[in-house]
Amino acid sequence: MRDHGPEDERETWNKRYAEGEHMAFEPDPFLLAAYDDFIQPRFPKGGSALDVAGGLGRHAIWLAELRWRVTVVDISEIAFKKAQKKAEERGVKIEFLVRDLRSYQPERERYDLVLVFYYLQRELFHDLVEALKPGGLLIYKTYTHEQQNQREGPKNPLQLLTDNELLHSFPSLR
Repeated sequence: MRDHGPEDERETWNKRYAEGEHMAFEPDPFLLAAYDDFIQPRFPKGGSALDVAGGLGRHAIWLAELRWRVTVVDISEIAFKKAQKKAEERGVKIEFLVRDLRSYQPERERYDLVLVFYYLQRELFHDLVEALKPGGLLIYKTYTHEQQNQREGPKNPLQLLTDNELLHSFPSLR
């Protein structure tokens, strides 16, 4: 199996966004529940957030509407352009960084909230914790090994979490 470089990865995602795949702009229901239960009680006036592999910025735009200062990092310029257009339509600003996450390193202790939805790069785990301010929250949702039994979504075991892997990957968080 060939290792895809950053240009291959960028081309793949740019093509998917250009063709209209991944066009959802509504936040994931998991984020909505987590916001009510954990984020809003801890940060009632908002704060700073990092949306990792945020694509079209659906979570970033939603948070910005709630007065959060949000940075989205993703490899796709096409996603960036669409996210910026949608943010302008909704009257909010987001910072969008076009970066290859295999070499991206977020600033230490900059964010109150770090979001990761449907992206798994184990080498980034440490940097995600380091990016959080003391008392910050990490919200992570991705596929598990049980995904292999589903019709859609990733099947490669390297893209799937094992049982309790996230729990054990972030021992400094509670």
